[in-house]
Amino acid sequence: MQNFSEFGFVATIVPIYAVVIGIEILLSSIRHQPVYTFKDTLTNIYQTLLNMGLDIAFRTFYLFILGYCFQHAIIQIENKYLYWTLLFVAEDFVFYCMHLLEHRSRLFWSVHFTHHSSSTYNLTTGFRSSVFQPMYRFIFFLPLSFLGFKALDIFLMYSITQIYGILVHTQMVDKLGFLEYVLITPSHHRVHHANNERYLDKNMGMCLIIWDKIFGTFQAELPEESVVYGLAHNDMNPNNPIDLVLHEPIKLGKIWFSGLSLSHKIKYTFRAPGWSHDGSTKTAAELQKNIKNS
Repeated sequence: MQNFSEFGFVATIVPIYAVVIGIEILLSSIRHQPVYTFKDTLTNIYQTLLNMGLDIAFRTFYLFILGYCFQHAIIQIENKYLYWTLLFVAEDFVFYCMHLLEHRSRLFWSVHFTHHSSSTYNLTTGFRSSVFQPMYRFIFFLPLSFLGFKALDIFLMYSITQIYGILVHTQMVDKLGFLEYVLITPSHHRVHHANNERYLDKNMGMCLIIWDKIFGTFQAELPEESVVYGLAHNDMNPNNPIDLVLHEPIKLGKIWFSGLSLSHKIKYTFRAPGWSHDGSTKTAAELQKNIKNS
């Protein structure tokens, strides 16, 4: 029954994606604003298929772990409306925490960088997955199980909110008025994908912008600073499908085989991307500090 419901869910969503992507292609053509390339779109599909394959491979394992934690839940939520509302809010916060870590620790960035690797930006960019994320994502969901949320419900909610997370990857939608104060909007997420120094590591939420407002990671899209998409330092081979996934892990591995001290190797692994022992490269926070002081 689970597999049938998942098949039905995918069968419903795929045509919707096809329609909205077709609309975006049409609008971009009318506006003479080319945002699609064949190679980039193919890469986005390739990476989401890798992500889905790993997710399926690990599913039995992490569903067992989450199910075990649910059996030891500290609370039970009987009201179904309250249950689903709290699950949505709690899961969005958990995603924010995971996403923040993916930007603030080079170990996790070595997985997440693939999502930011495209210099173009459109709805299919949402499918450019952090390929190896399924290997650790469930760990961030463990607190939800202990709080009384069922494993299948957690992943159903994640799938639903991910739909919204994909749909905000567009340049065709301007700012959305009062919704900018509550939701992650296309404008907010364009900032997140920018490599402009002012915009780095901002707007981490999936659906709600409130976490960024609370924890100081919010940045509005500024009319005087157009978004430049892609990685700040992109030395990958865009035509190599393996390099697109393993580029950062390989670079991190080379550090561990270098002559650096163990202390430096650990810091390079767990500190923010851009951290260096000799100051030759800087983190996003260091770069933004220079902007404020200038």
